[in-house]
Amino acid sequence: MNIMQVVSVAVFVLVMAAIVSEKVHRTVAAVAGGVVLVCLRVLSVDQAVGYIDFNTIGVLIGMMLFVAVVRNSGLFEYVAIKAAKIAHGNPWRIMLLFAVLTAVLSAFLDNVTTVLLVGPMAIAITGILGIDPVPFLLSQILASNIGGTATLIGDPPNIMIGSQAGLGFVDFVINTGSAVVIILTVVCVCFYLMWGKKMAVAQEKMQAVMQLDEKRSITDRGLMIKSVVMIGVVVLGFTFHGSLGVDSCIIALASATIMLIIGRQDTEEIVLGVEWSTILFFTGLFVVVGGMQQTGVITLLGNALVNATGGNALLLMILILWGSALLSSFLDNIPFVATMIPLILSMQADGMDVTALWWALSLGACLGGNGTLIGASANVVLSGISAKHGHPIGFGQYLKVGFPMMLLSVAISTAYLLIRFA
Repeated sequence: MNIMQVVSVAVFVLVMAAIVSEKVHRTVAAVAGGVVLVCLRVLSVDQAVGYIDFNTIGVLIGMMLFVAVVRNSGLFEYVAIKAAKIAHGNPWRIMLLFAVLTAVLSAFLDNVTTVLLVGPMAIAITGILGIDPVPFLLSQILASNIGGTATLIGDPPNIMIGSQAGLGFVDFVINTGSAVVIILTVVCVCFYLMWGKKMAVAQEKMQAVMQLDEKRSITDRGLMIKSVVMIGVVVLGFTFHGSLGVDSCIIALASATIMLIIGRQDTEEIVLGVEWSTILFFTGLFVVVGGMQQTGVITLLGNALVNATGGNALLLMILILWGSALLSSFLDNIPFVATMIPLILSMQADGMDVTALWWALSLGACLGGNGTLIGASANVVLSGISAKHGHPIGFGQYLKVGFPMMLLSVAISTAYLLIRFA
């Protein structure tokens, strides 16, 4: 490794250490790391800006603005109360219902959009029941990343893989979608073992939930109707943005703009509702990871995975699955996937059947996001929402739940791929 590669890795490790220690706010750590890389000339200013994924940033800002407007209608509280009544006030049933809902929505929406919609519902209903919302939010984070793995449009890595490998929506549903059903079922059982048996709510509180009138939570009926219509538009927009040739950030920002116009809300108040610390965190993290990409570190990691197998396709499949999962727990999965795609394509050109490798890369990169609090955008966003409501989720606290669940998910994926392709 040359000096620039060493510096980029050192900065990344220091940023991760600062985040894990929680002695420095993750936003400060990420932004500081990016600044250091520019000051040490590992990256120029233009290169640093070039590594910022403005599509992701645009989606984050757009959907945060969108949700901030929708929230003022009372829609989230309405849905939360309705769901709680369907579950008869039972907290475990509510958690299960929300987890499945999150997974299904994440298959068709951006994961960040999904948690922005469902997260406030969980906070609202747990507030009514008087219980800790953190287990609910943790289950939603995990469900969002699992559900996003199921379809072509559920997670950016899948979009990249589908485009380069010529794989369509149905291909993903059949291959990764089948695995996701199994994984989600097993993970929900784990949720019950971890939290479901311990959730004790007084009968009177459950009865109080059943007596709630969800219609009274609606603060602005006109805005609520507009919100429901626009949510439908957003779903359609994200579903078909690829075929329309429109970036997902345009869908998000356009939807937010329309809601700001038709919602007739206080714009300054809505803008303040954006999690700007989260936006800055991602900006800094993109630059830090970009430093390793610019210096060739990520390429070295990808080549090491290939060389370690000696050309054995089955071993390579397993190594790509586990390697992409573990790396995606700490690194942004997009640069890694972008590195692996040309490597797999080159193997395909040499005559190797790489079908299994595409699915290994997809499952590993998407499910790996559950490993740590910074493994996926949804993790960071929902933890930010939780902290804003007085329930911070620490890196270590998440790691105790997320990393074992990630390992379990990847283990199931390993068995699934071996059965399918061995």
